[in-house]
Amino acid sequence: MTSIVQMGRAALGAALAIGLSAGTALAQGPQVNIQAVTQPTPAIPQYTRVDIPLLRDGLAAASNGRIRVNLAAWPERNLNGPEIIRLVRSGQVEIGAVPLNTVAGDVPLLDMVDLAGLNPTIGQARQVAEALMPEVNRGLERFGVRIIAMAPYPAQVLFCRERANSLADLRGRRIRTGGGSINDFVAAVGGQAVGIGFPEVYAALERGVADCAITGTGSGNGARWYEVTTHMYALPVAWSTYGYFINLAWWNRLDAPARDLITSTFAKIQDEQWKLGDAASEDGIACNIGDRANCSIGRLVENRPMTVSRPTPADLETLRGILSNNVLPAFVRRCGAACGETYNRIVAPISGTRYEAR
Repeated sequence: MTSIVQMGRAALGAALAIGLSAGTALAQGPQVNIQAVTQPTPAIPQYTRVDIPLLRDGLAAASNGRIRVNLAAWPERNLNGPEIIRLVRSGQVEIGAVPLNTVAGDVPLLDMVDLAGLNPTIGQARQVAEALMPEVNRGLERFGVRIIAMAPYPAQVLFCRERANSLADLRGRRIRTGGGSINDFVAAVGGQAVGIGFPEVYAALERGVADCAITGTGSGNGARWYEVTTHMYALPVAWSTYGYFINLAWWNRLDAPARDLITSTFAKIQDEQWKLGDAASEDGIACNIGDRANCSIGRLVENRPMTVSRPTPADLETLRGILSNNVLPAFVRRCGAACGETYNRIVAPISGTRYEAR
């Protein structure tokens, strides 16, 4: 009778043979050069801690140099975000990352993943994103693109030039958003949504073109918004869930070993970005208010640290009501009745909030 040890040795030998075969096939294939544009600024940890080591350096190392990624942040290519999905679709870049709400004007369904007020926790945000990925890709593939991974930024909160302690304080203010359903949230609280590309927000806040701006706690820290704002209202409006988009025609031309390595790499990137988004949410608050003991990811603000206000239970309940009464109906008007049905089928069982036609 074959012993368990012999069986184990046989299995190990087979695995090594498969691994060597895959590695040989990968090494022997043609050179793969990838143009990738992923983050709104090169200073944020999503770029420095994940995209550079795993996407740019990791793929090159794992493929013995066969796969090379020319990686850039948006400003390095003079991009503001909304045009990235079009660049991927046209094949000018093979991989591009952008928040889904930023490109929801082109594909309204994308906004469903991270509707304002939908996800009170980052855990739920990931659950919704993963549940919707197949549905989203069915829609995107008609345009020649698909999403290979989704990830969050830290909790999306308000950076303001003046005091902001509650939703009531936002009335009448010009608030920069990335677009999509956050515009509906801003309108519902009596503010004026202002569309400004992320790389230009610092100057807009500095000049008073915007009174407040919504972004991740850590993202705003990385972009030094603390230099042009004084108060943070830490209401988690959303997570700015973003997708890594790939050109489908390019993807289909790749040989299987290259596709497999890129797929497994993005699975790692996705996991690391969700972990980072979680850790960076509170870290971003600590860094911006000068809390040295709890600031380990971002940049500690020692000169004129910001003041932070936490949302009250009443404001959290108001945000939930805005989702039901304002955000969901406006989203379905943009996206169509089928999107309301998709939301109720896939998202409502997770969120506990159904869309009701009005």
